[in-house]
Amino acid sequence: MSAVKLTSNQYGKAENHVVRVYRDTPRHELRDLNVSSQLRGDFRTAHTEGDNGHVVPTDTQKNTVFAKAKEEGIASPEQFLLTLAGHFTSSFDWVTGGRWSAEEYGWSRIDGHDHSFFRSEPEVRTAVLVREGSDDQVVAGFYGLTVLKTTESGFVGYPKDEYTTLPETEDRVLATDIATRWRYNTTDVDFDAVYRQVRGIILSTFTDHYSKALQHTLYQMGQNVVDAVDEIEEIRFSCPNKHHFVSDLSPFGLENPNEVFYAADRPYGLIEATIAREKATERPDVWAAVTGFC
Repeated sequence: MSAVKLTSNQYGKAENHVVRVYRDTPRHELRDLNVSSQLRGDFRTAHTEGDNGHVVPTDTQKNTVFAKAKEEGIASPEQFLLTLAGHFTSSFDWVTGGRWSAEEYGWSRIDGHDHSFFRSEPEVRTAVLVREGSDDQVVAGFYGLTVLKTTESGFVGYPKDEYTTLPETEDRVLATDIATRWRYNTTDVDFDAVYRQVRGIILSTFTDHYSKALQHTLYQMGQNVVDAVDEIEEIRFSCPNKHHFVSDLSPFGLENPNEVFYAADRPYGLIEATIAREKATERPDVWAAVTGFC
């Protein structure tokens, strides 16, 4: 038998879809979260010897998600994850940390009705908490927010070789699906308020300048967010360039001055960038945990 050792490990219950309805008054409120819980700590013998003495069942983790939604409520996705982390690390001595994540789906009232809602937010809000001992790292964000502007964008001045066919343009459609995550430098945050603020900054920045490339726009978005929100250390974007090509209508005797486009779903440019404070401490371990284990 080869000589090996156990290094990293974590386990838990993924995608517990919890809907918390607040019925304290006739005018109801709700939060809709998909929550995953994974624990880290002293679980070596579970792997090496099949000893489950330290294995908090994943079913128990599932039950805890729903129980805490009732007992503590859901003030925000981030705060709910902090509640779960506090419970598991204080209840079991050998649990030293973990990874908790949530996706939130946004609902709004139907015509001001007291207890009827519709799915209103195009994007999915995200939150991840990584706890290692006394160190808490919270990463928030969203994905699936599709934006488009019909002018005030161009793409010129790029290198050309024998394989280049793309013509330069100073007036094009710019469209993308915004996926972003930002890392907080504290947990003392009004998470809902900051989320709304960041979303608003990103949308307003998309509109307020002539974009020389999607890279140019992502950088300005990130810079404006970091400048405005002291609690954010860095922000990352991963955005496809949703190409809109001017359709050639000349065979039909028609001019097309940037009015009719072919929207291509693939292939697409994929633009990614991180914008951080000048003296930000890099945390590759946190970003690795945010995106997954393997």
